[in-house]
This record gives sequence, C-alpha cells and structure tokens, in this order.
Amino acid sequence: MKAIVIRRFGDASVLGCEDVADPEPGEGEVRIAVHAAGVNPVDAGNRADGSWAGIRLPWVPGYEVAGVVDRIGPGVRNVRPGERVVAMTDFPRQGGGYAELAVAAADHVALLADSVSFVAAAATPVAGGTAWEVLERLRLNEGDRLLAVGASGGVGSYLLQLAALRGVMTVAVGRRRHHERLRTLGAACCIDYTDDSAGDELRRSGQVPVCALADLVGGPAAEPWLDAVAEHGQIAAIEPPELDLGRIVDANITFHGVLISSAGERTRTLTGLLAAGRLTAQVSHVLPLEQAVQAHQLIEAGHAGGKIVLSTDAEPSSRAVEPGEGQAS
Repeated sequence: MKAIVIRRFGDASVLGCEDVADPEPGEGEVRIAVHAAGVNPVDAGNRADGSWAGIRLPWVPGYEVAGVVDRIGPGVRNVRPGERVVAMTDFPRQGGGYAELAVAAADHVALLADSVSFVAAAATPVAGGTAWEVLERLRLNEGDRLLAVGASGGVGSYLLQLAALRGVMTVAVGRRRHHERLRTLGAACCIDYTDDSAGDELRRSGQVPVCALADLVGGPAAEPWLDAVAEHGQIAAIEPPELDLGRIVDANITFHGVLISSAGERTRTLTGLLAAGRLTAQVSHVLPLEQAVQAHQLIEAGHAGGKIVLSTDAEPSSRAVEPGEGQAS
C-alpha cells in the first residue's frame, strides 16, 4: 500500500510517499481501506518532534480515518467487512491514518451513515472531539456566555455548533473575513482580534463578562481577553497558554487543560449528529494523499479557515463541506 512515512523528524519536507507493507489487524482491531484522513496541527507537531508523543520512527502520521472495513481481527463482533466507518487511531502514539490502509481498535470505530461523506467524517473525530471535550469540562448551562479565541479554526468550527446545540451563547474571536461563516455556525457575536479597538468592541457588545473562555490557540492569544472572564469563571485551553496566573488566582478562575484521547462513544455521538444534519464539517481543503507536504505547509501557515483532509480517491479542491452535502464519497 501507499503511505506517508516519516523517517526523520523535521519540517514538512520529511513527509515521503512510499510503498510499505499492508498492516494486519490484531486482537480486537479492524483494518480500514482509507478514503479520507484528517490533518491536524498535532500531526505537524509530532512530525517536527515526536518526543512528546513517544513516537518511534519510521512513523505514519494521521489519527482520524474514514473508509470501508477491509478486514477484522480476532474477537471483533461489532464491525463487519464492507461497512462504512470512521475512527480515531490510538492517540498519540499510533497514527497510521495517512495511508491506503489503517488499523484501529474496533472500540474506537463508528459506523457511518450513507448520508455522510468520507471527507466530512474524517474531518470530525479530532477537532470535533476536542470541541466536545472542552464543553464537557466547562459544563456550561443554557444561556451562559463563552468566549472562543481561535474560533475560525477546525476546533472552533465544531465548538460553535456544539455550544449552540447546548444553548450556550458564544462570542467568537477571529478575523473579520470569517465572521459571516462563524455566525452561520452559531456565534452570537464576532470580534476581530486584529482590530486595535477589539477590546472596546467586545465591551460594547453587551456580551461581557463571560462565564468561560476557550483558548483554541495557545501561547499569548488568550491573555488580552482575561478581563472579559467573570470572577469564579473558567478557562479551557487545548494548547499551552501564556497567562498571568496572578490575575487568574485573584479572580478565582478555574483552569482546564484539555487533551483529547481516542474514544469511540464520542466519535459515534459526533457522527450521529453529522448524519442528523445537526453538525457540519467545515473543510477548507481536500488534497490527494500524495500532497501531504502541502497539507502540512497549509496547516502550519495558519488561518486555513477549516479542516484539511487528505483523500485517496479525490482530485484536489479548496472548499467547505456545506450543510446538506452529506452524500457518500
């Protein structure tokens, strides 16, 4: 089979397309003929330096795949060959998604309705799952206000939709060119962080103080928005932030660090929402598997405006998967 292989850590150029041996499913595992594989910032981070995840080279990146079950291992009862599925591989060490065949634990597999495309499905488990975990940690009530920093990215697009389903009012921080899309996804208010008057605009919006802040960027991105969080509020971050801990302590703010894990039940819930039309995958680019280098360059450049997906059977495109566009790939 063809796969994207890393034989040394480094920039995107270390991603090579090679012919490698087909993987075999072990006890409790399934093999999936991959039609689409999601690309995430963590893929690029582990490509550059895999020490955090304990990755051993050579390594095939990619944690989310959608396709058709090709073979099942011993003890598998819940999945059969020929079924359309989506799955996360074991995070963070396994990977394996950037390939024509991938192995995943049967417990991590979700059956995929015919109405959901492979591309939309492959875009969902990591970004959608991360957004889900942020909201699970925050436990916000209907009518509560949430400030989302980095709302225009892959995780943000799911966070806005899932928050809206729970009745949470979200203030989306993102570039102005994304505001129309962010409102469509459920944002109650949008703020352009590149505008010098962004802070004043937020105060005039009537949406502050907020009950919680979701930092989907990390680094210094959330620091300018700390004053918008109410006393006894919460912060959830999916990347290490640079925050004034003194201000957080003084305001009695609770901090949550959120790192996703592979969880089949969560993936099944998200794909059920996709099938019901209550959740949409915002995919900005679909590239052939062989263009993994370009996919990583795009994701590291930032501001892609949605998820990037590699496909084993599609021509390259740059478009979002729109609501109602759920036909099988």
